[in-house]
Amino acid sequence: MFFRRTILIIIYKLSDIVILLCSLALAVGIGVNEGKSALLSARMTVQDFIFITFAIFTWHVIFRFIGLYETKRFGRRLDECIDILKATSFGVCVISSIASPWFTGTLYSYFIVLFWVSAAILTISTRMTMRLILMVLRYKDLNLRQIVILGTNERAVWFAEKIWKHRDMGYNVLGFVDNECSAEAGRMNLISDFDHFSEVLDRHVLDEVVIALPMQSFRREISEVLMLCEEQGVKVRFIMDMLFDLSHTKPTIEYMDGAPLLTLYMGPHDGYMLRIKRIIDITISGLALILLAPFFVMIGILIKIDSRGPVFFVQERVGYNKRRFPFYKFRTMISDAEKRQVDIEHLNEVSGPVFKIKDDPRVTKLGKILRKTSIDELPQLFNVLKGEMSLVGPRPLPVRDYTRFEQNSHKRRLSVRPGLTCLWQIQGRNELSFEKMIELDMKYIDQWSLLLDLKILLKTIPAVIRGTGAM
Repeated sequence: MFFRRTILIIIYKLSDIVILLCSLALAVGIGVNEGKSALLSARMTVQDFIFITFAIFTWHVIFRFIGLYETKRFGRRLDECIDILKATSFGVCVISSIASPWFTGTLYSYFIVLFWVSAAILTISTRMTMRLILMVLRYKDLNLRQIVILGTNERAVWFAEKIWKHRDMGYNVLGFVDNECSAEAGRMNLISDFDHFSEVLDRHVLDEVVIALPMQSFRREISEVLMLCEEQGVKVRFIMDMLFDLSHTKPTIEYMDGAPLLTLYMGPHDGYMLRIKRIIDITISGLALILLAPFFVMIGILIKIDSRGPVFFVQERVGYNKRRFPFYKFRTMISDAEKRQVDIEHLNEVSGPVFKIKDDPRVTKLGKILRKTSIDELPQLFNVLKGEMSLVGPRPLPVRDYTRFEQNSHKRRLSVRPGLTCLWQIQGRNELSFEKMIELDMKYIDQWSLLLDLKILLKTIPAVIRGTGAM
């Protein structure tokens, strides 16, 4: 099994190098035909050789770092394609920056685009072809890994059925280890109890052990199994939700001085994509603030003419991981509006801890227009630029509302940066109940992606134009 895996990795590495060289040749070929580039010409110079060596080394390191040479039996095709796009994009950026002296003007743009497109398409096509070949082999009972599942509970049954259903993963369940077979077991093959697990290791070809037992109840049994597997070098996998009863975690392994740390992320975790999200936030908010500067001045003048008080309303709000920050809006109420809130608490029209009134008597004439059009929210672009907020995320609540949360589960909305707009802003805005708002915030956190952010941003525009549910 190890030998076959090594051969497969070598094939992947060699194919990636061939694809890199082919993509470079294709991209450079455009320049050579134009007579403007000598890179990779028929007469290779020492400089060309150094460049190609650097490109191969860089390509290999990036692909290895992204994890494209690790086992993908449990991985989805879409996830692998995304990893390939990450690796090729980063690789093309690094290699293209080194190749820039060979090109001029538009030719350089052609090189980058052709290099990236060809590298991405060829790599994805090759990996998907290899997946197809391996799937055919596995359906013929070749290239299989033999596994044993500890436990016969509902989670063990679920895992086994997934393996039986997806034969393309390349796993064969030898049987189950438990002291007794549970009612959910069905067609399970109980091959041993915990006390005789060492005999299973001795008499079977075994590649992996999957533990589907709750840690608290079976701590001794699990410890003994781990010790035996460590002695014989057998890989062990845990079904994570059997360790802790947590339904929204995203586990990952990190290391500190060689010591493994199991990290459970309770909110979105994709370092690469979150960094892109932050770059988008900075770029859009920065450009918007520059372009809207004259508009901000005009709104400020109108606010001063309409009523006494400052142009901006600044309020302390609760943000990412309960960090408090100054929240900016154009002032839409009379200057002492917060002091007067106590007198009108009984008029609150929204359930839960939040405070909203459709016809708030504290709102100024101009303030009604600013609220209806959401123009009053534009100063929050400063919060986005500073990193206190994002363009998309759960709306930040005042400290008053946060302290009135009755359920701790509601505080999970603080596991991401608050945003200018969110799911409930495009699905009814303030007409929704507090419970529905929380439900949509949790849905956003659990399903977060850059694509979801883009959809919310695009749907926010017509929602703002309609003005539905604005208060």
